[in-house]
Amino acid sequence: MKLFCFLLAMLACALKLSADPTNSVPPLKIGTDQATNYYDQAMTVTGKVAQVTLHKSIIFLNLDQPYPDSPFALVIFADDAPKFGDIKALYGQDVEATGKIKKYHDKPEMVLQSTNQLKVLPSDTAK
Repeated sequence: MKLFCFLLAMLACALKLSADPTNSVPPLKIGTDQATNYYDQAMTVTGKVAQVTLHKSIIFLNLDQPYPDSPFALVIFADDAPKFGDIKALYGQDVEATGKIKKYHDKPEMVLQSTNQLKVLPSDTAK
């Protein structure tokens, strides 16, 4: 019985250590052309904002090429848009976005809900 309790305590400690966020590895950084290989995974995707499309309920930031040729889109829903400030100012900027890559209409995209998911980069560091 003592051995069982000891093993159970060790297992609990091991599980607690593996769940510690300080031990987690940051998401892999990839370019837009690699996003189709990482559906349903948390990644950091880098690219240049080639098009900003504003609709009443949704905003699209197409990276590297305008729609329909864009290899990757960032999506911001209207409720979250005010958090991001002047979204039009992102046009032409090199950015990195962190989050889960989803497949929508056979293309990769990422929904941004908070500003800490999007970082504007100096022009010489993207990709």
